[in-house]
Formats: sequence, structure tokens, C-alpha cells
Amino acid sequence: MEGRWPVWKLGVLLYVFAAGAVAINLFMLGLLSQAVGLHAMSPQLAVTLSVPLGVPAACAAGFWVRSLLDEARD
Repeated sequence: MEGRWPVWKLGVLLYVFAAGAVAINLFMLGLLSQAVGLHAMSPQLAVTLSVPLGVPAACAAGFWVRSLLDEARD
């Protein structure tokens, strides 16, 4: 199909938002871990861990957006 954005381009565009969402979720998980006696996760550690973990999240978001665009086109 002509003019169709590939999933990898959508993933690249959405990487910043996906990595940000991963960082927020990791930080919140670190705060919740205090309830079971673990140490809280620092914001710096959450951001550092979100850099590599944001890649699969961005890929999943790219697939999701691609399916939404395909559905809207039909």
C-alpha cells in the first residue's frame, strides 16, 4: 500500500513517549515495592532502566498505531 507508514517508523516516533511511560511505571513500581520491605527506586534509576526497556514498548505502540491506522483506512 502506498503512503503506508511502516511499524519501525511509528516506533521511532513513539519511542520518547513509550520510554517516558516506562520510566513513570518503573518509578511507581519502586514506590510500591516499599510496601513489601524493598528500597524505593530513584528517579534516575527509573529513567536509566527505561532507555532499553522503551524499545519493546515503542515497538508495541507502533504495532498498535499501525493497526489503528489500517482500521481507519478500511
